This record gives sequence, structure tokens and C-alpha cells, in this order.
Amino acid sequence: MKMPDFVLNEAATYLRQLPGRRVAPLEEDVLRLQELRSPFPEHSASAQEVLQILDEYGSPATVASAGGRYFGFVTGGTLPQALAASWLVSAWDQNAAFTVMSPAASFLEELALDWVKEVFRLPSDCAGSVVTGATAANFVCLCAARHELLKRQGWDAEADGLFGAPPIRVVVGDEVHTSLLKALALAGFGRNRVQRVPTDEQGRLRPDALPELDQNTLLCIQAGNVNTGSFDPAEELCRAAQKAGAWVHVDGAFGLWAAASPLYAHLTRGFELADSWSTDGHKWPNVGYDCGIALVRSEPALRAAMTFSAAYIPASNTRDAAHYGPEMSRRARGIELWAALRGLGKTGLAELIERTCGHAQTFANGLRAAGFNVLNDVVINQVLVSFGTSEQTSRVITELQREGTCWCGTTQWHGQTAMRISVSSWATTDEDVERSVEAIKKIADAVL
Repeated sequence: MKMPDFVLNEAATYLRQLPGRRVAPLEEDVLRLQELRSPFPEHSASAQEVLQILDEYGSPATVASAGGRYFGFVTGGTLPQALAASWLVSAWDQNAAFTVMSPAASFLEELALDWVKEVFRLPSDCAGSVVTGATAANFVCLCAARHELLKRQGWDAEADGLFGAPPIRVVVGDEVHTSLLKALALAGFGRNRVQRVPTDEQGRLRPDALPELDQNTLLCIQAGNVNTGSFDPAEELCRAAQKAGAWVHVDGAFGLWAAASPLYAHLTRGFELADSWSTDGHKWPNVGYDCGIALVRSEPALRAAMTFSAAYIPASNTRDAAHYGPEMSRRARGIELWAALRGLGKTGLAELIERTCGHAQTFANGLRAAGFNVLNDVVINQVLVSFGTSEQTSRVITELQREGTCWCGTTQWHGQTAMRISVSSWATTDEDVERSVEAIKKIADAVL
């Protein structure tokens, strides 16, 4: 069998088996990976031999997150068109840094970013970059904010660094996601040098508790709390920031995509007033890993924060992606984003959002009817469930993960342990949800 045929056959077999297999791998399959541990081999191996080893040992030890019963970490599956595009992108082996290196990669990435801006109702002249994930996207946006806020004070952050720079005040909600804190650290702001604002019972930043803002302030707000799915009151917050001249950044890893649905778009109202936005393609749009998106209202600020020069780099009158993100050499991941969105279209993307949110409601209703405590208002695709004490809830989650019907994660919410159910995958069916609800109920009854 020729190598492309072998890979296609093995990948297709893996995908066909997903609906019937357990979600978490068996412990013995994970332990078998240790059989591959050895010194660096002395001699070469054929490509087919390498792939056979990878399939034999690797496939059984994967978590079936591409299937319909994985509800952890806000993980979307990979749409068929995005998966196939990924194979084609790997075959093309394009460096997407400059248009001259790959006209196709450059054009399709720019087009995909235009579509994302249209979905989010952002100005068409916003600049953007396709990066590895929301953490990288947050970092890119924060660097653009850093450039602009310091430029207003006569400081060139890119040329002179941050030693001796005028201070920038960073304001976040108490429910700020750790991804944003990591990005703040990477951008030189620090995790601890932030001013935290109290949030309400659903994790939304409270406008009445907002400190006085000014033109040296970076205000970070959320579209989609990672636990509850709730949205900060963006319009009120952005209006206050605009009046003060502050920069508003939106951490919208998955929540911003609610804008694609007529049923849920109202939740994203006001976020278009911000100055920068970060989101993931590998969550709700189901692009596959890795795909994050950074968008910035001010193209000059983003380009100033990310651009570079060298004698061997040709001048160009087109958009070269390397000047809008942290990477130079980079995979043409924008093509996979384009493929996912092109396949979905507006109606398909809206249907994906609405169907997965409907599944979340089914989880909440089924578990609430069984006598368990749903801790959040289920506004989109996130469900928090308590099964009694924190110890009891932890035991239910552990046993559920071990049993294998589905996979749900654990979190802490208002001082208690909760099961977090995130429904994000195109592959999840009504039957998947029904099977999962029954498995959760059965295990919880046994534990309690």
C-alpha cells in the first residue's frame, strides 16, 4: 500500500471507530507507550514502518476528543473539511510568513480573517493574525495595546523595552481567565500587577464596581466565562472606557462565536466597541488544533508591535502575516480556518452554535430533574453541576472519566468543586447526550 493510502486508511479507521469507543483510553494502552522508550535509533526506518508504530501504539492511547462524547476543556471536534484541509496543508508544506513564500496561504488567511470580522460585526479595516490559540491571541492583542498606550505617553516600547517606561494600569474582573493572566505576564505587565474588579454570581464584571479609568488604562473583559459561559456587560463597560480614553481588550475564546447565531447574538452586543479581540478557531468553529485569532481595531498599533525587518526580506505591497503575529516561520493554519468557515457558511455556523447550546440545556435539564444541582445560568454551552459535597462531586467525576462513556472535567466555582460540561463539537448527537446523561446519573447514584 502506498504511504498516502496507508495514512488515509488508518485515519479513516480511527474516525469510524470513534462513535463506539470509550472516550478516555484504557490504562494498559497508556502504559504500552513506554515500550517505545529507547535510545535514539541507530538506523533509519521506512515511512510506513514509522506510521505503523504510531498507529499501533498512539491511536489506542488517545483521548477520543474528536468524537461526540467529549465535554472537557471547551474542546471542539474537527470538521471534515478542516481535517482534510489540514492534510492538504501538510502536503503543500507552505511557510505562511510572506506572500512571496505562499500566495495561496496569504490570500486564504486574509479572506478567513475578513469572514471572522463579519461574523463578529467588527470594522472591515481591523487587522488580524491567525496564531496558535487564545493565549497567543491575547498576547498579540496586549502587545498592540501596550504599544498604543505607551506611544500616547511618548514611549517606544518596541525600541526601548519596558525598563523605565511609564506605567500602564491593567484592570480585569475577578473571574479573569488564566490564559489572559499568562499573556499579561508574557507581555511584561505581570500577573499580580493588575487591579481586580468584583464580579456577580455568574462571573460577570460589575460596572458599578469599575474603578476610574483613564487613557493609560488597559481594561480586559470577557465574552464567555470559562465556567458559566456568561458575558460581561460589554456595552456599558466599553462606553465608560471610550469616555476615559482607555483601551478595551476582549478575551472571547469561545463566547464571541455566539454572534453567529440569531438566537444568541444579543449576548455579544457591545463587544464590537472594544479595541482588540482574541478568540479560538479550534473551539466552536471546530477547525482543529491549533488555531487562534487576534483582531485589533488599529492596524498601525498591531503592525508596530509585531513588525521587523531584515535585508533578505523583500518589500511587499501585500499583507505579510509575519508582520502581524509573533511568528516568522509558521504553518498555513489560516487555510484550515478558511476551509471550516467555507464549509459551514453563515447558516451552518449558526446551526452549530445553536445545536451545541441546545445539548447543554439537555444536560442541565436532565441532571436537574435527577435531583442534582446545576450551579449556573446555562446561557450558552457551559454547564456546572454539583453532586453534593466537593468530595462527592470529585468522586463522581473520577468514576465517570474511568468508566469511559463520556468525559467531563472538574472546576472550582464559588468555593466548591463542580463538574464542568462543555458542549462544543459538531460530532455530538442527541444520542451522545442521552447516553452521557444516563451514565452520569448512574455513576452519581452509585457514588452517593
